[in-house]
Amino acid sequence: MAALELAKKRLRHFATEEAAGISPLYELLAGHAAEDDEVAALLTAAPDQFAHGTLFFTAAQRLVQAEPWIELANYYLTMGGSFGPDDRVWPLFRSFVLERAGKMTELIATRTTQTNEVRRATTLFPALADVAKQVKGPIGLLEVGCSGGLLLGIDRYGFRYQNEDGEQVNAGPAKTPLVLTCAVSGAPMPRLPKKLVVGAKIGLDRRPIDLADEEELAWLEAGIWADQPERSRRLRVAAELQRKDPPALVAGDAVDDLAAAAANVPADLPLVVITSHVMPYLPDERRKAFIEALGSLAAQRPLWWVTQDHYRGAMAYLAPERTEFVQTLDSSWGLLAVVQWAAGAPSARFLGRTGAHGQTLVWL
Repeated sequence: MAALELAKKRLRHFATEEAAGISPLYELLAGHAAEDDEVAALLTAAPDQFAHGTLFFTAAQRLVQAEPWIELANYYLTMGGSFGPDDRVWPLFRSFVLERAGKMTELIATRTTQTNEVRRATTLFPALADVAKQVKGPIGLLEVGCSGGLLLGIDRYGFRYQNEDGEQVNAGPAKTPLVLTCAVSGAPMPRLPKKLVVGAKIGLDRRPIDLADEEELAWLEAGIWADQPERSRRLRVAAELQRKDPPALVAGDAVDDLAAAAANVPADLPLVVITSHVMPYLPDERRKAFIEALGSLAAQRPLWWVTQDHYRGAMAYLAPERTEFVQTLDSSWGLLAVVQWAAGAPSARFLGRTGAHGQTLVWL
């Protein structure tokens, strides 16, 4: 597929499958961008595996952040704007990105989507609690593709799960400035602990983000959809919590540097590797190599892999027969699973379907 056609396809999918019903502003803008060759061409500056609508709109919002006085900023609720999408916003947006085409393509070519959506911790927490229950003690976390490492603060967040009948399950510490909510459905939720004991927190990323650096934090904020200001608030609160309990973030490759990063987790701690909406960004051969690298580590120490990724990006390699989970790689929901190795063989348990931003959990 030609680069322009791929960019248009990705923007169209972003409009119809990811933003639809969730972000009216991005649904409108992405829909127009997908039919506009000049605008869509900006996304071709990214390698194919990174050329997604999320990167395109992150780059655009980062430039709007730099010029908060412009009329377009009125539509960015994350920046204090108050306008809803109307017939003026697309012409404003189109002119803005094309007039700054050089800056747009530079960001798109040199940065990657590094949204660090802290709310995804709500859907990870039950899986990690399940592992902690098995080991009956502290666990060591290694998040691959950690971005700024906010998911590694999972032991410091409160959680509130509510089903369609209004029944709630609360978890995590009672006294915390950040309580994350999640709508649950499907099978009844298991009992969840008030405390998750984490003995080590390590993050591995090709380009870790230092949240103490305001420029880097601004890039993360730019990745939040422009009409979802509540996500910005959660990011800021989580970043402040992290300053009090910072994880160790390591720059490196998900496969080649996995063992070295894991060595930072003390050997007496059960190692729990986390991936959350990361695997689809790896080419097919690197996904296979990553799973093989996990198997090599599991031969040396107790290891669990908690994955919240698309089926074809992760679990299809370990459970190809589970065709009920087949989806396109750029679908928005994830599949929550826990993998453990025994006698060199991986065994996967499927726990639930998760919303892209941790807002929903269909418990299996």
